[in-house]
Amino acid sequence: MGEIRPNHFHGGIDIKTEGKIGLPVYAAGDGYISRVKVSSYGYGYIIHVTHPNGLVTTYAHLSQFVPALADYMLGLQYEKKSFEVEAFFNESQFPVKKGDVIAFSGNTGGSGGPHLHFEVRDTKDNLLNPLRYGFTEIVDQIPPTVYNFALNPQGIDGRVNGEFTRREFTPVKQGSVYTIGDTISAAGLLGLEIQAIDQYNGAANTNGVQAMELRINGETIYRHTIDGVPFNKQRQVSAHINFPVLKLNNRAFQRLYVADGNTLPIYEIDANRGRFRIEEGKVYEVVADLLDSYKNTSQLRFFIKGESSAYKALATPKVVKPKIGHEVMGSILKITVADTATEARNLDLYMGNYKYAVIPSYTTSAGSVYLYNLIGGLPDSAEVAGIKARFPFSHMVPPNTEYLYSNRFLDITFAEKSLYDTLILQTDRDANDVFSINNPLTTLFQPAKVTIRPSKLPADKSKAAVYSLGWGRGAGFLGGTWNGDAITFSAKDLGKFKVLSDTVAPTIKLASKSPNQISFRIKDNLSGIASWSCEVNGQWLLLKWEHKASLLTSEKLDKTVPLKGDVVLRVKDAMGNEAVFTTKI
Repeated sequence: MGEIRPNHFHGGIDIKTEGKIGLPVYAAGDGYISRVKVSSYGYGYIIHVTHPNGLVTTYAHLSQFVPALADYMLGLQYEKKSFEVEAFFNESQFPVKKGDVIAFSGNTGGSGGPHLHFEVRDTKDNLLNPLRYGFTEIVDQIPPTVYNFALNPQGIDGRVNGEFTRREFTPVKQGSVYTIGDTISAAGLLGLEIQAIDQYNGAANTNGVQAMELRINGETIYRHTIDGVPFNKQRQVSAHINFPVLKLNNRAFQRLYVADGNTLPIYEIDANRGRFRIEEGKVYEVVADLLDSYKNTSQLRFFIKGESSAYKALATPKVVKPKIGHEVMGSILKITVADTATEARNLDLYMGNYKYAVIPSYTTSAGSVYLYNLIGGLPDSAEVAGIKARFPFSHMVPPNTEYLYSNRFLDITFAEKSLYDTLILQTDRDANDVFSINNPLTTLFQPAKVTIRPSKLPADKSKAAVYSLGWGRGAGFLGGTWNGDAITFSAKDLGKFKVLSDTVAPTIKLASKSPNQISFRIKDNLSGIASWSCEVNGQWLLLKWEHKASLLTSEKLDKTVPLKGDVVLRVKDAMGNEAVFTTKI
């Protein structure tokens, strides 16, 4: 419970099934089956059991249900003529007793291998930690392991070892305490981030850490316990962690400070929301306790000595060619100037016809660093000693409000809860009609509505849609609705987008056929499989979809009647391209 995933906390526990499919799954307590869903994605085949105390247990990635429930769901699939169905039941339809077999384990949905995913939810659909109810099968005498921690400046005066930069440290374990040998020099407002995992006895799996608490000089300023997570706020895990570090380096650092737009109810925080201020000349003891579900505890402990945030030369720049680089950290614009001058000069920032002089904050071997709070206004360029650089800033978008931004090539409407914090919006459209809105490191809680206007329109708009280009060469289908020369779509994340045309129908290959069962392998080149329909002698036949294997497999409503006659399979992709396959049994 609480293991970090890119867009959610792991919301329960995974129970191993020895790599097998088909082990019996038992009801955890008396109650009734209240909800059942069949899907190829997410939880796959899942059962919800409601108990007299109001709690709900869920059992996911199942291979099949017990016969009575399986027959009901199969009948519903034939009634709806759909593989993906969901059903809700009252307490009289499928009552269960503790220990009743309700299904069989599997590998359906988003599962990466056979196992049972088990959750406990309360009446408000909050995900509770199942281990709070006791599992004697689990032996856990191992405290959490701390891999690394990081200090991240939270204000323009923030410094770590003299620099405005997020800096990581690798502690060494001494007894039950993780520490580092040196005192860290720092200044200003900081936030602590910790990369850690937990393990059980006799298992190599890396699990989530249940709780963390931060104390500065003995005073608790932050505590979180990953329990009671609202199901509909799972996506806010991206604000709980350092999301860019996870995406770029696949390392999950949990933030022991809370973004303003993070509304997860798992925190106890002070007025600074877990951030702490370091003053010059003072020494601070930083202690973080990490607890697992069985109260095994590890401690991270180190010291910070307050330094001045006034200008200092940390090193002499090694300059071959003058240049200006920049990055945005929160609302702070950090400009690094590699200058040939022996002393750091002032930097000129331009906002339209206005010019502002910015003094250097410090100098490193890479150059002199200048810091500017973008809340004061968005500069369009900077200049030092005749060297110029332009900035791509479009607008400053506030959080917690619906906000519309528009320019000549796109419109963006942010929902009230789209942003976790103020967004320094950066937009572009290149010569290849690739639209950029910041980058995929900027994650959203609620989607934004985006309208783009390509400079070159597709020949057939009915076959053209918006795709997310992400980081690699792949393209993720987003869809969209055309209105004249513009197309509107919903963006769950920011990044690069392009209109692409899909005119190629899916491919269908017969995998097997017999009077008992027929199966097909289907694939699509771009927009993805959207629907399929199979008939045998004009009668609709259910085909179960397993996306991980690109496999459609039939299941008859009446098992005693053999499949016989003309078979017609129609498969459509998301752009309506249809493939038709015929055969005989």
